[in-house]
Amino acid sequence: MVGQISQDYILVKKHFIMDAGAIHFLAGAAGGTAGAVLTCPLEVVKTRLQSSSSNFGKRYAPVTPCLTSISYSTSSAIGTVTPSCESIVIRQTRTPNLGLYQNLKCIVQNEGPKALFKGLGPNLVGVAPSRAIYFWAYSQSKRVLNESGLIQPDSPFVHILAAASAGFSSSTFTNPIWFIKTRLQLDQQINSRLTALQCMSRIYREHGIFGFYKGITASYYGLSETMLHFVVYEEIKILLREAQGRSLDDDDDERSFWQFFEYMGAGATSKTIATCVAYPHEVARTRLREEGSRYKSFWQTLLWSTGRKGSGECTAVSLRSSSDRFLTPPS
Repeated sequence: MVGQISQDYILVKKHFIMDAGAIHFLAGAAGGTAGAVLTCPLEVVKTRLQSSSSNFGKRYAPVTPCLTSISYSTSSAIGTVTPSCESIVIRQTRTPNLGLYQNLKCIVQNEGPKALFKGLGPNLVGVAPSRAIYFWAYSQSKRVLNESGLIQPDSPFVHILAAASAGFSSSTFTNPIWFIKTRLQLDQQINSRLTALQCMSRIYREHGIFGFYKGITASYYGLSETMLHFVVYEEIKILLREAQGRSLDDDDDERSFWQFFEYMGAGATSKTIATCVAYPHEVARTRLREEGSRYKSFWQTLLWSTGRKGSGECTAVSLRSSSDRFLTPPS
């Protein structure tokens, strides 16, 4: 009787308790959602700085009246020359390089506090499946590659292939959501705000279903950032384990308080390095998604963006807004 109960318990546990892949799926979704809400204002600033058509900052630049010409008329009765007409031209000074606080302040003053959360709806809709698909695909790809016997288990090459597979899957399935989010964040209308449904209708009417996949090539090139992120992360994690005298096969399910912060630091460091190296693809992706964009391909966009505003000035904002990506990847 006792043996039968034990067998039944094992069967129930086997079928109803989540495996590691399901745990990573839910953990990625929950963490990504929380990060999306907290970093949405930073995402809005970053997207507008990356764009070439939003005029973010230009519309707030001071204007200077310049006296350009004066015409004169002669009075024969008095014999004096007096100015009769002045031509004044209003010139806008060079766009100021505003800091993060000034950019946020400009948005609030000119568009209201709600503008800081433009694109949050699509972001919340997309971040959960995006992170869930990514973390699940990464853990499953890593497991399959480790068990295949064709590649040395837990080698850098395994991490590269697993990260590439996860990034490709996530980008392909969720690109339409991020495309809509970018369009909403670039919208600077004050009186009438663009809604997600209006944006979807306009895109489909003008470009069809393939219009939702603008910028997908830049996302694929951006897989290099994801791959570099996880490779550096895994190497840092190995160094931490060796420094603590722990085996690479030790289970990470039970982590101490300090190990939690160590892995957070490893994730932040690896993400910072990857973002700085591969950042230009984000600028290209944003510009490919602009409405009425003159940018047609990834490499053409990079070439046209050379020497213009784009990469350098918003990398710091990107690092702040990517804090939700510092979540520890699956082991």
